[in-house]
Formats: sequence, C-alpha cells, structure tokens
Amino acid sequence: MSIKNLFLDFIHLIYPNNCLLCGESLVKTESHVCLFCLFSLPKTSYHLQQDNPVEKRFWGKVKVEHASSLFYFQKGSSVQQLLHELKYRGNKEIGEMLGSHLGMELLQSPFYKDIDVIVPVPLHKNRYRKRGYNQSECIARGISSVLKKPVDTKTLIRAVETSTQTKKGVFERWENTNGIFALVDTQAFKNKHILLVDDVLTTGSTLEACARTVVDGQNKARVSIVTLAMA
Repeated sequence: MSIKNLFLDFIHLIYPNNCLLCGESLVKTESHVCLFCLFSLPKTSYHLQQDNPVEKRFWGKVKVEHASSLFYFQKGSSVQQLLHELKYRGNKEIGEMLGSHLGMELLQSPFYKDIDVIVPVPLHKNRYRKRGYNQSECIARGISSVLKKPVDTKTLIRAVETSTQTKKGVFERWENTNGIFALVDTQAFKNKHILLVDDVLTTGSTLEACARTVVDGQNKARVSIVTLAMA
C-alpha cells in the first residue's frame, strides 16, 4: 500500500467519508454519494428522447437543437439536497461528480455527438466574487472530463446583475433575464454547436436568454441545453 493510500485511510479514520444522502461509509471507488443512492436518483432519460418535456419548454421561444435534464427535481428530495450542497455549501466537487455522471449519459445519446464547446450559464462578476465559484461551471467541467470537449467561460458573459430568480413568477423571470447576457467575441462560436449547462431548469427563462444571445447575429451557432435537474 502506498504512503498516499495510508494517509487517506488515516484521514478517513478521523473524518469518516460518508455518503451525503444515506450516511453510510463510502468505499474507495465512491465519491460523495454511494452507488446505491446515486443510481436511486430519479432519472428522466430525456437525453435519449426527441421532443421531450425539456425541449418543449423552449418551443416558440428560441431555436434549440436538443435539450434535456438528468434528474427530476422535487422539494425535499435527494436531488435538492445534492444541489444545495453544490450551490450553497461550497461543495464544488459534487458538481464535477454529477457533471461527469451526466457526461456518461450524454455519451449514449445520438443528439450530443457533435458538440464543439461546453458553456456554463455565467454568473455576474459581483455574484461570482461573493460566492467564489460558479456551480454551473463545476457541472460543465465534469461533463468536459467525459466528453473531452473544451469549457468556455470567457465568451458568454452576464453583463447585467439581476436579483435572484427563486421567488419570481414566469413573466418576472423572463423580464429579469431579458437582455442581460452578451458575447465578448461575436465570432467565437461561429458555425459551432454549443452545449449550454445549468444546474436546474425551472421556467427556462435564464437558459432561453443565454441561447438567444448565442444564436443571435450571423455566427450560425447552434445550441443544445443540459441541466442536472428539472423542476
């Protein structure tokens, strides 16, 4: 046994490495969530379906090649618990772990074979500075580790800081995101298939605004969308 493994075993003895959901001890091949809990999460399988409920949320609003969410989201569920860990408790590794799991699912889908660039929904610089990271970027990097496609965090920016979407209605969410994103380089995505990534799809207003920004103009970009969960 290597010195590194001995050290890790010692650390885990002092700070037990337990599943965030069930509390059981994790084995060395598991990270944050045990395999039983991970595979018990409610999957949608929408990445394998055309005209699925996620895609329908964008119909008549913005042209999207494909759209899907990995899990169903319900208040009080295990999915919400994991997303809370990622978004509010600084557990960035959860995002990368779930992102890589999402990437493995996308590998099985014919709809995401020609992705060129992975783009997380950006945070405004003030909110990024306050939180210290972008949870969508964590997810995007997990997907990138599997799909072997680059993550671009520089081209699409949030140019306008807005208030939180959490307690807003459908129209208020659209109004709150209309025109807030911008492209630093309007030709960076020319003729490319962009994969937009976010944590949770609620009304889709934020992702709609992002997608509209990416496909506007003459760059002939195409956009697909994935999120970890859908409400």
